[in-house]
Amino acid sequence: MGLGNTAKKLQRVADMAETLYEKVDELRSQVNEVKAHVETTSERVERIERDLDDQRAILNALAREQDIDVDSLLAGAAIEEAEPGHASDAGSTTDDADGTTATGE
Repeated sequence: MGLGNTAKKLQRVADMAETLYEKVDELRSQVNEVKAHVETTSERVERIERDLDDQRAILNALAREQDIDVDSLLAGAAIEEAEPGHASDAGSTTDDADGTTATGE
């Protein structure tokens, strides 16, 4: 009688161990997928950052060529973002022909 209960308990433990192994194996697969996704995303971010640096260099060169004060424009944009409607009118120009105002955006 004692051996029957022991055999049932051992079988239950073996079943639980098998279920646990399957879950651990599934988690391992999921972790590997997440790791691959993170690596791919990291590579994309690095490529985007390089492209952004290249674009920034081109824009800065163009701004210098056109005598545009990039720092002033960025400061004005930061102020406008922080306090919408409170930025100075430095980006506005008046059209001589009809007197209308156009923004530099």
